[in-house]
Amino acid sequence: MLTLHHLNNSRSHRLLWLFEELGLPYEVKRYQRHPVTMLAPPELKRIHPLGKSPVVTDGELVLAESAAIIEYIIDKYGNGRLRPIGPEERWRYMYFMHYAEGSLTPPLLVKLILDKLTEAPTPWLVRPVGMLINKGVRHAFLDAQINTHFDFVEAEIAKRPFFAGDKFSGADIQMSFPLEAAKARGILRSRPGLRAYLERVHARPAYKKAVEVGGPMDL
Repeated sequence: MLTLHHLNNSRSHRLLWLFEELGLPYEVKRYQRHPVTMLAPPELKRIHPLGKSPVVTDGELVLAESAAIIEYIIDKYGNGRLRPIGPEERWRYMYFMHYAEGSLTPPLLVKLILDKLTEAPTPWLVRPVGMLINKGVRHAFLDAQINTHFDFVEAEIAKRPFFAGDKFSGADIQMSFPLEAAKARGILRSRPGLRAYLERVHARPAYKKAVEVGGPMDL
């Protein structure tokens, strides 16, 4: 049986959603982040050397990395579901599977780290320096990068209901995490197409079931 090693508020939510979309039987082993550092607990290193989530085990096979897991599950258990067939749709599927973590997520991660420099429990003496670094990096680089990426994604989702085409696919599951993170940080306020897209996928029964099993996303 498939086992998901599920960390709260993490990318592993995508795998719960995928399993529910495909109607697969699975087991969940739960892990909690450290309440201060928000890091994964050391127990996850017993499953995979990197000690991160998501990790899925399928018999003796141990899989990490969301896109690789999604591709494996769809290949082995999808029976033709959640992967487009047409050449254009297939190309977009592959693109967004890689783009989600390769290009869209990194500037969001930098923003998160910079914001943490100005928040408690950062020592108060460090906080003013953190604010200067945050302001300088955001002005010189980060805000422009984030706007470029999310303007691009907003334009893409305006062309079709889902990222690969007219049908929901694994690419939508992969893209969900950076979009959820962006929404939580107010980046989607001026992007109605992406807000409407998230409302559509949130309405899917499998998404609702994944939240029910894994808990709400609090990013």
